[in-house]
Parts: sequence; structure tokens; C-alpha cells
Amino acid sequence: MRTEPSSLAGRLVLSISILLIVFWTVGVGLAIHVMRSEFDEVFDSALQETTERLAPLVVDDYFRRDEGTGPNQVAALNPGTADEYLTYQVRDASGRVLLHSHNVGSEPYPAPLRPGFWSDEDRRIFTIATVSDSLFVQVADSLAHRREATLESALTLLLPILLLLPLGMFATRWIVVRATKPVSDLRDEISMRDGTNLDPIPLQGLPREIASIPGSVNTLLGRLKHALQAERDLAANSAHELRTPLAGALAQMELLAGQLTQTEDRARAERVLEALRRLSLMLEKLLQLSRAEAGIGLSPTPVDLVGLVALLVDGFRRSNPAAMVEVELAPGLGKLPRAVDPDAFAIAFNNLLENAFRYGMPDRPITVSLGADGRISVTNAVSGPLDPDVDTYRARFKRGQTTKPGSGLGLAIVDKLMAQMNGHMSLRVLAIPGEPRRFQCELSFAGERRA
Repeated sequence: MRTEPSSLAGRLVLSISILLIVFWTVGVGLAIHVMRSEFDEVFDSALQETTERLAPLVVDDYFRRDEGTGPNQVAALNPGTADEYLTYQVRDASGRVLLHSHNVGSEPYPAPLRPGFWSDEDRRIFTIATVSDSLFVQVADSLAHRREATLESALTLLLPILLLLPLGMFATRWIVVRATKPVSDLRDEISMRDGTNLDPIPLQGLPREIASIPGSVNTLLGRLKHALQAERDLAANSAHELRTPLAGALAQMELLAGQLTQTEDRARAERVLEALRRLSLMLEKLLQLSRAEAGIGLSPTPVDLVGLVALLVDGFRRSNPAAMVEVELAPGLGKLPRAVDPDAFAIAFNNLLENAFRYGMPDRPITVSLGADGRISVTNAVSGPLDPDVDTYRARFKRGQTTKPGSGLGLAIVDKLMAQMNGHMSLRVLAIPGEPRRFQCELSFAGERRA
């Protein structure tokens, strides 16, 4: 299965987008890592400062309270009005909780009674010793709060990429397409050059990186145009110049053959006549081929192919009385307008009729069918062997296994002319049980579905 190559603009946009995603992700990861460290420093500093300021107050409050059997709890001023992430406990040297905040239980913190920071999976605790190391104040900060702050900050950095990345890809594609437009234009200009269009490529507006390419291509096109024109002129001029003397030689040979009385001499004369006729046919096909390569296919004025086919079939019948040609029109088909040159179509269609008459079975008719979709086919029965790949008959001088005279250029001329008319020729073999095989040439024009 053949896949279409990706465009340069598409590759650049994809590569730049992937780089943007990778760089943004790495940048966000580094930012989160630094942010987490800075958050820990800020929270630890706040925790330490809070503990140092809170210690004199809670110790003084403890000594003002009446001694009881259990730890005392400090009541909240406005319970439930705000999130409270800090909790504290006052413990004695034995670890017993003497006083604690309203938002923590009487269960002692797992932190040791040693001044400084201590952490577990859920809390970050700072401990300070007071009253000659007989009382310890411990303030705990929720690590879930720190994680939440880090997560929200990370999302704040990551969420913009969901909006900015599509916009960045769109802007990148717009910039890349504009930057690579000269390359696309140059590609289109080169792709339009073929045997019928060898005009120089415009050199204006090209960037420096590709400015030298059109000059080299134009030089090549000029040399190719000169070579092709020389080849066409040689073929056309040679064929044209040889037609008159060849026609004279053929006429003289026919007169001479009529004056010979000896059987052996007449046989030699007939062989010479046959060779001259084949040479005359070859010259005629070479002239048609040179016209086909000159580009005569298209016409600004549409032509009714139904009427043109009827006219060509009638002319072929008069030139070849032994030919049996049947024309089949699709139901309701009255006209078939196509923007083709009538001379070009006539050359192509006559070549199909001649090919079918020359190589078809003489007792079987040639069928010309015109479909409602605009397809025109010429079908004839064949008895001899055919190449398994019938498309090889498109090549010049390619003939089947036959002794019948022919130039081997008929289908090549049709194929060339159909390309000039923005059309297509399809070759196929039809096998019908109980019937001879049938060779079909089908013509379709631009805008039609091809086989």
C-alpha cells in the first residue's frame, strides 16, 4: 500500500510542537521542584516563628490554669470559620500532654522532646523547650496543606499549556506555511512541467536557500525543450518529406505490377508493394504521433462526441466496406459535450477502429459503446493470443503475436492524445462463456471516474 509523503510544513509543525511540549514539561518539572523547596523553607520559617511567638503565651496560660487530672484544651474563638492547619501541644519532660489546642487530641505527638524540626508522613513539627527544659511546646503543620499548595501551583503552570499549545501549534503552522510557501510554489511549478509545458519557472520572490534551483531547472528545461522539438521536427519533417516520393513510388510500382506477365515477377512486385504500403502506414502514424506530442488535445469550445463518433464511424465504413461496426448508445443519451479538440479525438478514435478492424475476427462486428457517464469504448473479438498484461500494448512498437501488418503505434498515439485531452485510456480483456475473448479499449475524460 502506497502512503503519501508528509509535507515539510507538517514535519516542522509536529517537531516544534513536540519540542514545545517537552521543554514546557521539563520547565514545569524544574519549577515545581524549586517551588517545593521554597515552599518548605517558607512554611518551616513560618512554623518556627509561630512556635517561638506562641511558646510564652501558652506557658503563661498553662500556669494560670488550675491543675487538673487531665490535659487542658484551649477553646477556639471562632470555631469552623476558617481552615486551621497548625496545632500545638504543651508537654512536660516525661512526655505527658499538659495543654493542647482545640483542633488536636490529647494523644502526644510522636515527635521526640528535642528542640528543632521533625517530620512524619502527615505532619511537620517544631519543638521548643521552655522553663529550664521542663516544658516543651510543639507546633505541628499539616503536610497535606503543603502538598495541596504545591499541587495547585503545579496545575497553575500546567493548565495554560492546554490553551497555549493549540494556539502555539496554529501560530506555528501559520508561520511555517508562510515560510515554506515559496518551496510549495516551486514544487507546483516543477510538477506542471511535462512534455507539453516546458516554460521557464519564474524566479521572483524566492528565498536565498532555493533561489538557485529554478535557474538550474530552467536550463534543463530549455535543453530538453530544444531536444524534444528537434525530435518532433525530425519525425514530422521526415515523414512529410517522404510521403510524396513514397506515394509516387507506390503508384509507379502498382503500374509496373500490372504490366508484368510472369507469375514470379508479379509475386516479387506484390511483395514490394506490400513493403511500400507498410512504410506509408508507418509514415502516417509518425505524423500522427508528432501531432500528439505537440499538444493538440484540449479545446475551449465543447464538442458533441455523439455526433462526432457517428460521423467518424460513417467515414470508416466507407473507407473499409468489409468492416462491421455497431454503435450502441446508452438509453436517453442525445449529446455528450466534451472540451476536446475534434481533430485530436478523430485521430485517437480512428486508431481504435483501425486497430479493432486489423486485429479483430473478420466475421465479428466491432462494437462502439457510448455510456451515460461519458465513457466511449471500442470492443472487438480476438482469436489469437494476447499478452497477460494488456497495458504493454500502450508502448510504442509493441504488437501482439500476429502476422497481420501494423505499425505498433496506434494505441501509443491514442494514449498520448488522451493524456493531451486530460483523459485516460483503459485496456482490458472480456471473457464471456461460450464466446471468443473480446479486447476492449475504453476512453474516459477529465471529471469521470476511471476504472
